[in-house]
Amino acid sequence: MRVIFMGTPDFAVPALQALVAAGHEVVAAYTQPPRPGGRRGKELTPTPVHKAADMLGIAVRHPVSLKGADEQATFAALEADVAVVAAYGLILPQAVLDAPRLGCLNVHASLLPRWRGAAPIQRAILAGDEETGVTIMQMEAGLDTGPMLAVVKTPVDGKTAGELTAELAELGANLMVEVLADLPGHAAAVQPEAGVTYAHKIDKAEARIDWANSADEIERQIRAFAPAPGAWFEFEGERCKVLAAELNEGTGAPGLVLDDQLTIACETGAIRLTLVQRAGRPAMATADMLRGWAIEAGTKLA
Repeated sequence: MRVIFMGTPDFAVPALQALVAAGHEVVAAYTQPPRPGGRRGKELTPTPVHKAADMLGIAVRHPVSLKGADEQATFAALEADVAVVAAYGLILPQAVLDAPRLGCLNVHASLLPRWRGAAPIQRAILAGDEETGVTIMQMEAGLDTGPMLAVVKTPVDGKTAGELTAELAELGANLMVEVLADLPGHAAAVQPEAGVTYAHKIDKAEARIDWANSADEIERQIRAFAPAPGAWFEFEGERCKVLAAELNEGTGAPGLVLDDQLTIACETGAIRLTLVQRAGRPAMATADMLRGWAIEAGTKLA
């Protein structure tokens, strides 16, 4: 098929690569414009999809918006059979949705209708969902409301958002190839009305650890925000990210450090921090950090 690919982050790259490996003709890759980045924060850095498309010899387009008539005409002129969308980051106007012969298909990282919206992986972990997955959906004007063409499930099993993102990216890539092999005759199911939830965009304030929550909630928060933005606490005026932790026994006032291994009392239960990152430094085992930055038993963290 003639395919337009639309995606931006690392999550989208396996789908682009799978389309090419399956023999589809990817006529263009749409992605977000390069953003300031690099070591000094000023160099324009192309997105992961942009880099992958360049390596595959695919033409890249990165309009700021698709609302203009000229951009929509350029899109339609590609005469695609289908557009494949994976975490693109721009709303597709109806003219864009209608342009490909078979419409636009989305790789969405949740079991729809649960977790429609921007941050389905993080929200599934925060909520304590036992399983999640990928849904291939026919896109329409509503937010992740379109008919479902295929679903694949996987257990959450204590994975971090980073681990789950990588796994779902591969599952979604393979599932999209299977769906395209069966178009246009692939059956679609209308999403049920029951069970709709919304995965709202992550607010930076959510990443601060509140020791007045339960140990279970804090452990899920740490996994949901690892590796980015990273759940964090503050000590001696410095933020410290927590990238891994384990539930532990112990009681005390919320925020009380219980031992010399950075086990911290929560509202219920306790949690031991195992992988941490001080500002401007690499991630390290907690024991290594404590050798140079003592947080002694009896310390009360805010």
